[in-house]
Amino acid sequence: MRTVSLQKKLVKSSIWGSIFAGLIAFILLLGISIYQTMSVQDELMDEISDMLLIADISSVSGSQLDELSEEFEIQYQLNYNNQILTHSEEFQSIFITLIENNKNKEGYSFIWHDNQLWRTYIQTNDEMLSFIVQPIKYRVKDLMNTFAIYFGILLLLWAIQWLFIHFTVKHQFKRFNLLAKQIAEKSADDLAPIQHQAVEFQELQPMIHQLNELLARLEHSLEAEQRFTADASHELRSPLSAIQMRLQLLTRKYASNEILNKDLKQIQQDVSRGTLVLENLLLLARLDPRKTNDLPKSKIDLEALIQDVISALKPFVDEKQINIKMSVAQDVYIHVNKELIFTCIRNILDNAIRYISMNGEIYIQVLKQSHQTEMVITDNGNNVTDETIARLGERFYRALGTKTTGSGLGISICQKIIELHHGQLSFSKSEQGGLIVKISLPN
Repeated sequence: MRTVSLQKKLVKSSIWGSIFAGLIAFILLLGISIYQTMSVQDELMDEISDMLLIADISSVSGSQLDELSEEFEIQYQLNYNNQILTHSEEFQSIFITLIENNKNKEGYSFIWHDNQLWRTYIQTNDEMLSFIVQPIKYRVKDLMNTFAIYFGILLLLWAIQWLFIHFTVKHQFKRFNLLAKQIAEKSADDLAPIQHQAVEFQELQPMIHQLNELLARLEHSLEAEQRFTADASHELRSPLSAIQMRLQLLTRKYASNEILNKDLKQIQQDVSRGTLVLENLLLLARLDPRKTNDLPKSKIDLEALIQDVISALKPFVDEKQINIKMSVAQDVYIHVNKELIFTCIRNILDNAIRYISMNGEIYIQVLKQSHQTEMVITDNGNNVTDETIARLGERFYRALGTKTTGSGLGISICQKIIELHHGQLSFSKSEQGGLIVKISLPN
């Protein structure tokens, strides 16, 4: 279905309605103007006739009649006992025949003469007869001038109305844009209801009400999911701990049986992985982005924190003989939750240690910018595919073909932690084929 702009449609509908109403008014105005013009010109012809019949011929101002005749293109003739007393300068002789044929028809009429239509007026007074003629084209010319003025005014009014409607509708639709912005800003972090006061249009209130109900149901579903994850993980922790203890006892009991001992150690690794998954699920459930403001934060020395993480991972670093290099700017302090950022850096370094080969290298660089602090962790691990980079952060995702153990939740936890601190976490491929992880935190 083709989408249309409601704003343009409203403007177009209003303009077409205005044009239709304007044309009807213009047609009515045409009719009124034609009637008034005909009436005024007819009255003028009657007035000239009265001047000819009533006034004394000797006192009639010839100049006045000539001025009226010239201005309004009116021609006249006055007869007395079939003799011409006076006539206008341009009175055509052909009209004499018309006078003879129509002298008994007093009043107004139309005649066709000289390829044009004429308006005539005949009036008698005793033996006197006045004959007044005027070409209709003069009246049409006068009407056209009037119509041109009217139509010009109408076009100007249409233009003014178009501008008024356009800017009025555009101004009103700004509220729709503000509403769209409010809706676009909604996320799992913010599912608060949209304020009704921000939308003054009554027609939008039912939609806002239903949208707020949808947000409330979504928030309830997210909370239920988090509660289920936390409750399920908590309930499974105790049985797994019991299984782990029994396996340790069995391993000691059958230490002399190498085949059985090997199988028991494999089971222990599987149970340990299950326990790790549960611990990570519990951590994810606690990382609620809606509680960012309640997160305790303090000023932390980033270099010292990185050293603490490396010390915690030292056994794994020594086991694979990994060389860790650092380049940290001086006096880099960040305002964060120490435990969570420690977990984030540990997960990223632990991930790098797991996936690089023996004698691999990890390079840690810390840069202090004007508005943010950046930490870049680069490893020279195995060839990282574009698919792996695209799917990093998905829960329980682990690259195919790897023999390393893990829960597949470490990077997801890092993303949640960085999100809680209003930072950014990005991934890219290094020139050596390894992974580059970039953490950006606001100062």
